[in-house]
Amino acid sequence: MGLVIGFDLDLTLVDSADGITASLAEAGRRIGVEVDPERLEPLLGLPLEDTLRHFVDETRVEELKGLYRALYPSIGVPATKLLPGAKEAVEAIHDFRGRVVVVSAKIESAVREVLDHVGLAADDVYGERFAETKGAVLRELGADVFVGDHPGDMIGARWAGAYAMGVTTGPHDSVALREAGADVVFSDLLDFPYWLADFVGTPT
Repeated sequence: MGLVIGFDLDLTLVDSADGITASLAEAGRRIGVEVDPERLEPLLGLPLEDTLRHFVDETRVEELKGLYRALYPSIGVPATKLLPGAKEAVEAIHDFRGRVVVVSAKIESAVREVLDHVGLAADDVYGERFAETKGAVLRELGADVFVGDHPGDMIGARWAGAYAMGVTTGPHDSVALREAGADVVFSDLLDFPYWLADFVGTPT
């Protein structure tokens, strides 16, 4: 199948924190719930339902989720920005004739909207996956590498037998990523093309 490299989306390829926070704060406001950004920050990257349970009880999770997802395209997507090196990382993989796969906890439609907004070209997109369920997709695709900012991403990569690359562009530091199974940890994606050249060899 050739080279297959997967990426998490939020805080790996894109800085989506402000958009997520603004969308969830507005959704909460509409149902009379305060969403504290400081409480939300360490939860970024988790499945949405797990995050929402920190702010509402189980009976209101679906209500808040529906509002958040309705608001995200108009509030969250426009506030999302590429992280340094993301575009170059994707281009480097395509230079090697590889496939770029984005596997995210975010719903697939929102993943595609974000990628379109920031101009990233992914070959495959999978949403609503986390940790081992990310790993199941990566294993099925035969992924060689998975890149993410969350310990759950490292778990998914190891579960799939893929090389696990952590980036500290999210709320988790190198210690947390290595403890979750990262083979290597970088501060961002700026050096990814150089690392890829060493990992794969010269493009043909």
